Amino acid sequence: MTPGVIGRTRVRVGPLGFGAAPLGNLYRPVDDATAAATVDAAWEEGVRYFDTAPHYGLGLSERRLGTALTGRPRAEFAVSTKVGRLLVPNPRPTGSDLASGGFAVPDGLTRRLDYTRDGVLRSLDASLTRLGLDRVDLVYVHDPDDHMEIALREALPALADLRDQGVIGAVGVGMNAVEPLLRVVTESDVDAVMVAGRWTLADRSALPLLDACAARGVSVVAAAPFNSGLLSRPWPPDDAFFDYGPAPAPLLARARALATQCERHGTVLPHAALRFPLRHPAVACVVAGFRTPAEARSAAQWAAHDLPTATWQALDAVAP
Repeated sequence: MTPGVIGRTRVRVGPLGFGAAPLGNLYRPVDDATAAATVDAAWEEGVRYFDTAPHYGLGLSERRLGTALTGRPRAEFAVSTKVGRLLVPNPRPTGSDLASGGFAVPDGLTRRLDYTRDGVLRSLDASLTRLGLDRVDLVYVHDPDDHMEIALREALPALADLRDQGVIGAVGVGMNAVEPLLRVVTESDVDAVMVAGRWTLADRSALPLLDACAARGVSVVAAAPFNSGLLSRPWPPDDAFFDYGPAPAPLLARARALATQCERHGTVLPHAALRFPLRHPAVACVVAGFRTPAEARSAAQWAAHDLPTATWQALDAVAP
């Protein structure tokens, strides 16, 4: 497999991707100027792959990303978005999506799960409008955990048809769970899977999936390398999060043991966390979310520099 290339397609993503959930006000607001400056900083550091979704801020992430990319040479960057959640008028708005969706935006819209062929086409058309683009490079079926049958029967074939027609560049599925993704890889015609939080320095449970992808020529995009914050600081604090909730004590202890080894070997925990997913040959890219220009710049620097073999050996001894 070719690093930075999605499967057997012509889509190129580079080693580091920009996860645009924070541009949708994930957990707390980001102002327009900071959102634009963060994309600018990533671009200046050489990042050319940007991942978003209708789910992120009820379309706000797509709109902000599209605005930030306006005027840049289209052939020089890749964009992915997702299908499976249609945005429709909310019959019972509360004023904020924070409690129900996790985004600090008004909830005049709501998400309706739809993995049908028609739903896929409608979702993609709406995403292109919000992004201000005439095409996207990679489309993921988003979180079909409880809808696998219809996703395999309708959503994925619909995207494969669009790929074969040249409307999109590549087809993928994005989930947190390993077993359903293994099923996708073995039962469908996908070019990539995005696995979130399961192939990280602290949680390596996706290894069977990665090995299966390598055997079949399917690329892996490893998202959430910091495990919801657990690995994002040089020293994990007592209130560190893992998988969107408080980190269990054993995982917190493991993260701190990893941090200790990083310090002993002259690096920091987030550097190791960002580089770790790229060690497997099936991984084309690691995608992390950035809220500020400083976060984008530091991540790009970490992604560009691998760690010595001795450092990886010490870290692997902590979390094999």
